[in-house]
Amino acid sequence: MVTLRRQKLVTAPKIKFNRRVVFWFSLSLTFAIIYSLLGLRIGFSSYYVVQDDARQHVFWMRRFLDPGLFPNDLLADYFQSVAPLGYTNLYRFFATTGIDPMLLNKFIPTILGVITTGFCFGTCLQIFPIPLAGFLTTLLLNQYLWLRDDLVSGTAVAFFYPLFTGFLFYLLRRNLLLVCVAIALLGLFYPQGVFICAGILVLQLVRWQHRRIIFTQNRRDYLFCAIALGVAFLVLSVYALKSSEYGPVIIPAEARTLPEFRSTGLSQFFVDIPQHFWFTGQRSGMMPKYGTILPIVATLLLLPMLLFPKVFPLIKQLTSQGWLLVQITLASLGMFFVAHALLFRLHLPTRYTEHSLRIVTAIAGGIAIAILLDGLLHWAAHTKQNTKQYQWLALGIATLLLTAVIISPAFLEKFPKTDYVIGKFPALYEFFAQQPKDILIASLTEETANIPSFSQRSILVGGVGFPVPYHKGYYAQIRQRTNDLIAAQYSPDLQQVRSFIQKYDIDYWLIEASAWHPVYITRSRWIRQYDAANQAISFLHQGKIPALANEVKRCSVFETGDFVVLQASCIGTKG
Repeated sequence: MVTLRRQKLVTAPKIKFNRRVVFWFSLSLTFAIIYSLLGLRIGFSSYYVVQDDARQHVFWMRRFLDPGLFPNDLLADYFQSVAPLGYTNLYRFFATTGIDPMLLNKFIPTILGVITTGFCFGTCLQIFPIPLAGFLTTLLLNQYLWLRDDLVSGTAVAFFYPLFTGFLFYLLRRNLLLVCVAIALLGLFYPQGVFICAGILVLQLVRWQHRRIIFTQNRRDYLFCAIALGVAFLVLSVYALKSSEYGPVIIPAEARTLPEFRSTGLSQFFVDIPQHFWFTGQRSGMMPKYGTILPIVATLLLLPMLLFPKVFPLIKQLTSQGWLLVQITLASLGMFFVAHALLFRLHLPTRYTEHSLRIVTAIAGGIAIAILLDGLLHWAAHTKQNTKQYQWLALGIATLLLTAVIISPAFLEKFPKTDYVIGKFPALYEFFAQQPKDILIASLTEETANIPSFSQRSILVGGVGFPVPYHKGYYAQIRQRTNDLIAAQYSPDLQQVRSFIQKYDIDYWLIEASAWHPVYITRSRWIRQYDAANQAISFLHQGKIPALANEVKRCSVFETGDFVVLQASCIGTKG
């Protein structure tokens, strides 16, 4: 009984596409689609829903539908300038057919997730030709993907997964043309991934034989890697030669002086806890919060299992292609430390490990679980007390383990993690959408970040996501604007308010009823990181009434909930 079930579960297929391969592959795709549908359900739960990162990286793409949107908008211009070419042109292409970029953004994760699942399944089978392992690998990877906001964002980072797994799949098949295509596309969508590919290609020339490192003697390997590396070099040179209109990137010495990069800042980087900085930091860490530790634990179990092939006989199915997982890890870690050494010039160090190591641990973890399941069944079939009692025990434990892996997301606090933002003030969005396209809105409310996506109107500054402090030319303007806005909103001098309005040509000012209390500033991670916040708090504690507060009743043109919209041209005038 146990032997028969073991053969059905973990026997390597003799042909590439037998029924078992089709079954486990179909099941892999099914779970990928189910997870994406759970995300889509949230994405379409309301008319006003937008993914958090899309609020910055997609909103400006509505210019493709209407070039009149966001005229002379610093925020829209900046995020358009830093968007990779392939990512931009894909959205542009669909926009020419009339598809709203915001709508497309919600469907892209499903498509990318299915493609990633296919490549991951195929990659696993080339390393370990057991269809069950392929299913477990893709299951773990999809659980990873839907516990982070990378894939669901539909932004440039989401394309890393299908393109990188595609690169791995074709690299194992030694398909030079498609390896080069994958590298080129990765460069067009997520350039940081090309560095990892280049590192892997170099490591492909290294062999471990007789307990020592040697270089391959096969000339074809050198030719293959030289051509692929040439493509990588050409792709990266496009970005290297491109200069940003927003100036150079910030250097570490400058970043350390800014509150934005401290532990309480919106772009937290420099923290005092070493293990957090190097391992779990969102921008600095090797493996930031993955949402689940199951693949990592399973991967760690694989290493000792390799030492006991008699206890875990399925280990014999591991092919030499498994060294690819080691090469990915080494290339990723290498780039991680290089990015730290050249801090901010290669963007954030975590980009070189968090995505690729998810793939590594998903594949290794899936293989480990398959080997463990087989080990249980092998023990039951060959134990000296080969009774039905032991067989049922082994089957029960194996079934329980497999079930636990499948349903593990049900025990998580939040799955899937989509970071979809649901707009709660439709009347406010509709009001601004009815105004001319060239208006500019000033506000310190958190709701400001939703206005470009829901109303398609420009804002002076925004909260989380908009004040990106890496390009000095951009952030200097953002910092100046925000300090000026805070100072004007809380100044008791009405003339300072009028000067601010004239300087930035403000049309509307959005405020909250609670804005006149010090706690409004202190509880905002965004506002309190600017110098003007301290002066504003001081004024409020001294009982000085902001001049703008006296204009609310007279200049209000719209109210909803705690929000009041002021007509900027009314402020400070005699009425």
